[in-house]
Amino acid sequence: MKIGFVIICRYNSSRLPGKILMEINGKSILQYIIERLSLVVPENNIVVATSEEKTDNPIAEYCVKNKINVFRGSLDNVALRFLNCGKRNKFDFITRINGDNLFVDVEVLQRMIKFAQTNKYDFVSNVKDRTFPKGMSVEIVRTKHYEEMYSKFNNDGHFEHVTQYLYQNDKNKNYYYFYNTICSETAGIQLAIDNKGDLDFAKKIVSRFEKNHTEYGLKEIFKIIKEINE
Repeated sequence: MKIGFVIICRYNSSRLPGKILMEINGKSILQYIIERLSLVVPENNIVVATSEEKTDNPIAEYCVKNKINVFRGSLDNVALRFLNCGKRNKFDFITRINGDNLFVDVEVLQRMIKFAQTNKYDFVSNVKDRTFPKGMSVEIVRTKHYEEMYSKFNNDGHFEHVTQYLYQNDKNKNYYYFYNTICSETAGIQLAIDNKGDLDFAKKIVSRFEKNHTEYGLKEIFKIIKEINE
C-alpha cells in the first residue's frame, strides 16, 4: 500500500502572495511542512501540487532546486490536479495537505495513517466539525474512491475545494472522522498562514521553539500560544 502526501499550493494567493516560499528563521514554509511530513512517509511519497500557470513557476523552480517532487496541473480545477497527482505517483491513498499548514501535527498524521492502513476506510479526515485548529487539516482518501467520486462532481465548489463533495455525500460510506481528543481547547484556532497577521503570529510561535520544530505538536504549540497571549 502506497500512501502519499500531496501539498496543494499556488503562488498568487489573494491575501498573501508567495506565502509558501516565505521564510521563518531562514527556512521556507514549504520546507517546514516537508520536514514534518518526512517523519511519517519517505520523501519520495511527498509531492508539491501546483498549477501549470507561469505565476506558479517560482514554486516549481524552488522544488527542482531543492530536489522536491513537484506536479503541475489545472489552476482552478484543484480536485483534478489532486487526483492526477495521486494517479501519476501511483498512490493507493492520497493525503491532502494545504500549503499553509505550517504546523501540521506529526502524531496526528501517524495516527490517521494507521486508520488508512487498515484498508477498511475510503476516506479518513480530521476536518469534520472542525475540532482541530485551522492549519492542521489532514484528509486521506483512497485514490480509486476519489476518482469515482470525482466523476459525480457537479459544481464549481466541488472542483475548487477538493473534498467538499465527499462531506456532502458521506452517508453509508466507509469514512472515518478523526476527532480532536488530544487538546480539545484548540478547536478552530487559526494556525493556517492565510494573511500577514497569521505569518507574524507563526513567527512568534517559532521564535519560542527551543528544539527542532518537528518536536512541537498540538499540545506544545497551544502552550506557547497561551504564553504569547498572557
